[in-house]
Amino acid sequence: MRSTIFFLLVTILFNTGCRKDPPGETVSTQKLILTFDFMIDGNPLQRDTLLYMNEAGNQYMVNEIQYFISDVVLHRPNGDPVLLDAWTAIHYIDSDLPDTRRWEVYDTIPAGSYDSVSFTFGINEAKNQSLMFLNPPESFMFWPEYLGGGYHYMKLNGKWLDTNSVVQPFDFHLGIGQIYAHYPDSIIGFVQNYFTVSLPNSAFSLPANGQQQITIVMNIENWFRNPNTFDFNHWGGDIMQNQEAMRLGCENGHDVFTSIVAKQGSIEQK
Repeated sequence: MRSTIFFLLVTILFNTGCRKDPPGETVSTQKLILTFDFMIDGNPLQRDTLLYMNEAGNQYMVNEIQYFISDVVLHRPNGDPVLLDAWTAIHYIDSDLPDTRRWEVYDTIPAGSYDSVSFTFGINEAKNQSLMFLNPPESFMFWPEYLGGGYHYMKLNGKWLDTNSVVQPFDFHLGIGQIYAHYPDSIIGFVQNYFTVSLPNSAFSLPANGQQQITIVMNIENWFRNPNTFDFNHWGGDIMQNQEAMRLGCENGHDVFTSIVAKQGSIEQK
């Protein structure tokens, strides 16, 4: 009896190992790589120097930027959109950590033409849950529980020169807003400030066994203008508990992001 079972197992393993794909049928592999960059006024960001002037006339510098994007969608002209969520639906970008600025998407992506790319800036209400990131650097993005919980959408930290020519720190932080009965306590409601970004000029074509790299550029100056002129002298350096200030910033986010679509290249087969 034992010899019969052994023979059957060997036969199954042999047949499985020798199985071939049907003649003429090949498996194609397409790859998408997203990279991330920071610019101000069309030039690469220079940090830690009072080099910039915003729309309100505030002289300012940027020290660091961390943010999340989620639910990236590839839109096809004739077909269902492709949601990138096979490995993770949320990606963290950090100006101090080069590895976070390159995302080799794990998803299997159909070959073909795509009209555009969109994503959620921040994390939507269903997914933005406290303690889902247990390790840094993502865990350092926590949003205080009493302010709505979950995680920051973005930390943009820097300094500006105030009306007395004194350098002041600012934390331009975006996340869940609060509605107060009596500020600064008595919170009676929360505002979800995440929003959808449709990347301009992000159309691309992905051939079978090809790859595509798209750079997502944050144009930092646009956080502070159009349609709202954001004045640090008016709003101060900390806006986490100021929904009106966060609302202005999020409304300005409509044209913060642009894209650069690289030339295609083939993937080395292994």
